[in-house]
This record gives sequence, C-alpha cells and structure tokens, in this order.
Amino acid sequence: MQVFVTGATGFAGSHLVDRLLAAGHRVTALVHAATSRMQLPDRVTVLEGDLLDEAAVATAVTQARPDVIYHLAGQAYPARSWQIPGQTIAVNSVGTANVLQAAVNYGRVRVVVVTSADIYGVVHKANLPITEQTPPQPRHPYGVSKWAAAQLVPLYWERFGLEVMEARPFNHIGPGQGLGFVVPDFASQVAAIKRGERDNTIQVGNLEAQRDFTDVRDVVRAYVALAEQGQPGETYLIASGQPVPIRLLLTTLIKLAGVDVQVVYDQARLRPSDIPCLYASYTKIQQHTGWQPQVPLEQSLADVLAEWSSIQ
Repeated sequence: MQVFVTGATGFAGSHLVDRLLAAGHRVTALVHAATSRMQLPDRVTVLEGDLLDEAAVATAVTQARPDVIYHLAGQAYPARSWQIPGQTIAVNSVGTANVLQAAVNYGRVRVVVVTSADIYGVVHKANLPITEQTPPQPRHPYGVSKWAAAQLVPLYWERFGLEVMEARPFNHIGPGQGLGFVVPDFASQVAAIKRGERDNTIQVGNLEAQRDFTDVRDVVRAYVALAEQGQPGETYLIASGQPVPIRLLLTTLIKLAGVDVQVVYDQARLRPSDIPCLYASYTKIQQHTGWQPQVPLEQSLADVLAEWSSIQ
C-alpha cells in the first residue's frame, strides 16, 4: 500500500513510519526542511514542502499516489502558540485544509487527520471522562487551531465524500519523546542521578494533577486502525481511559531506576491554572475498530528510562 505521511519526523510520526514500514507499506513523507531535524529511514521517499503552500502540497500528494494519508504535521506546542498565534493557527488549520483539498483533487484516498485533546480546556469533574460529545473550550491559540482543523473533517466528508477521519489523542508517552514533556523531563533527571552526573534532587511543580497517558506505540496503532476501519466524517478519542497522577510517573521512574531521590517543590513550577484532572473514554474507537490500549504504563516508563539511561 502507498502511504503519505506529514509530520513523519515528529514523536508520533516517527513511530507511525516505523510501524508502516514494518507492515510492508511504501511510505512517502512530506518534510519541512526548516523544522524537521530527524533523519528518516532510507526506505522512506522524502518530499520537501510547506503545508501553507497549497500547490506544493497538491503536487506532493500527486507524486506520492497514496492509498492513505496520515496528517500529523503542525505547530505542536501550546505554550509557543502564544508567541506565534497567527502562524500556529495558519499552519494547523489552513495547512490541514490544504492537505484535505489535495486529497480531494487526487481522489481514491482515505485520510486520518490528527488533532489534539488540547481543544478541551477545563472540564469539570462531573463531566469526566471526556467523550466525543464533550464541548471543546480551547484555552490557547494551539487549541483553537486544532479545533478549527477538526471542523474540516465532517465538512470534507459531507461536501466531497472524502473518506477522512479525525484522531484526537490525549497525552502520549514513550521512547523518542524530547525534553519539554513531563515523562522525558523526569526520566532524564532520574537517569542522570543514577549515572552519578548530578545530585539526587529533582525540582517539581504540581504532582497532584491527573492526566490520561497512552503509549505512543498504541497511539499510532490507533491511527492505523482508523485508516482501515474508521467511519468517514467521525471523530475518535485516543486515550487510556484512566486518570494518572503526575506523582505516580515520578515515583515509578524512581523505583525502576533504584535510586534515592529528594523531591523538592519549586514555586515557579506551580501553576494555579493547572486543570486538576483530565481523562477520556476510548469506547467509540473500540466499538468501531476493536482498538484498545495494550502497553502498560510501567512498560512505557521503563522504556523511556532505558532510553535516557543509555545516553552518555
């Protein structure tokens, strides 16, 4: 099968490419040279292009001749979206429109558009778990941009008959995730303590907040399941269905490393606006495709710790 992937050099995108190649698919990746840093496997055909260049995206799709398109590319950092709000909204919404229009013009293709659970903002405890019916209330330009991209999915199905589905993932973790996210931030420090490269103090913010974490390998397996069995025009939440305290992530990493760590609260890291608890139901995607999480949380954390422990 011919597959076209945007965002192939990102955290989830790289895992998706590995899975597709392992399954014997022929993969073409659209790469933005200014922002892509990861080297893709030799078997991947690389095409350079900008999501905001409608003609370039259309040409790339035509050259790739895909049976399936996975659209993961975009500006991926909520905090950065306050610094570049216009660019974030343009890349994530207009860029998605350009991919979908290219798919319509090419034809005969199924599309999975990846958005984000960051569209939800504050959800009261009484309304948890989040489902596909939960009203989004984005709290930053990134959330707005992903909500706008999500609105294009049913429109392109209804207007053009494009077989496009939306995958809306919650927090995903696993090997290959860069610093700036809670698990690699913790794991990198714990690994450094174990190697004797730093003292045994870790400064933390709010450890009581609870979030929904799914292993990235399960997440990309969900993307593939949607490409194969998802219903066009539909939105699917990808989640573990379980709220996990941030404290559990840290204590598990410390236990796995077998080190003594002193946890120190840093007032500068405590954010009063933190949402206390956020988790979602994966019932819909399970019903439509049979997908459910398989990788246990402790295995995900062990794999991340092993990765950081091997860094010299």
